[in-house]
Amino acid sequence: MKDIAARLLAWNDEGLRYAVATVVSVSGSAPRSPGAAMAVASDGEAVGSVSGGCVEGAVYALCQEVLATGVSVRQTFGYSDDDAFAVGLTCGGEIEVFVAPAPERSIVESFGDAVATVQMLDDAGSMMAVSDARVVGTTGFADIDQVAIGEARAMLDSGSTGIRSVRCRPDVEMFVSSYASPPRLLIFGAIDYAGAVARVGSFLGYRVTVCDARPVFATQTRFPDADEVIVEWPHTYLARTQIDSRTVVCVLTHDAKFDVPLLEVALRLPVAFVGAMGSRRTHHDRLLRLREIGMTDTELGRLKSPIGLDLGARTPEETAVAIAAEFLAVRRGGSGVPLSVTEGPIHHGASHGSDRMRA
Repeated sequence: MKDIAARLLAWNDEGLRYAVATVVSVSGSAPRSPGAAMAVASDGEAVGSVSGGCVEGAVYALCQEVLATGVSVRQTFGYSDDDAFAVGLTCGGEIEVFVAPAPERSIVESFGDAVATVQMLDDAGSMMAVSDARVVGTTGFADIDQVAIGEARAMLDSGSTGIRSVRCRPDVEMFVSSYASPPRLLIFGAIDYAGAVARVGSFLGYRVTVCDARPVFATQTRFPDADEVIVEWPHTYLARTQIDSRTVVCVLTHDAKFDVPLLEVALRLPVAFVGAMGSRRTHHDRLLRLREIGMTDTELGRLKSPIGLDLGARTPEETAVAIAAEFLAVRRGGSGVPLSVTEGPIHHGASHGSDRMRA
């Protein structure tokens, strides 16, 4: 919906009513991804697309129906073997579309920032806009709001989009659409452990980069799960690449000539996590070298080394799980101890009622 938000705001200013059709799921060879949207105004104007033309006419009619009744509609479109000219997708895929009355103007205005929208897949089709700092709108039910906010923030953080069940009401579904890129996982050191960490990172939804200065080791063939493999001195690459507060940095080289200049850069950047592999002896030697170049105790206090939770890991795959468990716990505020010995809510940050801003 973000790509048509400017036109929706113009319709608001003109006093036009409108309905919005959103792709909520796809299967097979579908032309558009979940989150693609098309809107139809009460004067007949249409903007956006849900299928690249295959079923636009039928979806246009659904939007007009919702404008007339005020009741949301959920419908699936697929290829018709009996009649190639019937309403369907000639590419052979299937899309599910949800059509709802226009959301509050304040929700449309929220698209200027990184935001996740929550659309309830029921007759009302109520919508919320959720960011790290604020919430606009409500589902009308406090318990659903609480679950939806937590789920939306988690999906925004990972840059994911899709249909989710509402935990407190298993028969209720919502569609969460994230308008943010996936978080980055930067792995330095093209070793066997890096391949396993890349696989786990990709599974968790990170955009994975493997970087090493040695071209014979840093190849896409050795790291097929990485989104990109960079041949460059690690500290040089880290200093120039784009990072944010969600970025995870894993230093697996355990070689002072790579580690020290790299960690000097990493520990001064506003990233979520910096961890380094190595024995305890390597760790102490590394700290001495970093202090010698002027790094403070506060800066060094951000370093997680030896990297990983104590899971008794031995293989590269087990070690990757231990590493991912630690940076996940740090990012989510988890303790890293078994849930069986803790009390209170299992899902951290499930309630964010204190910072709600309703439309």
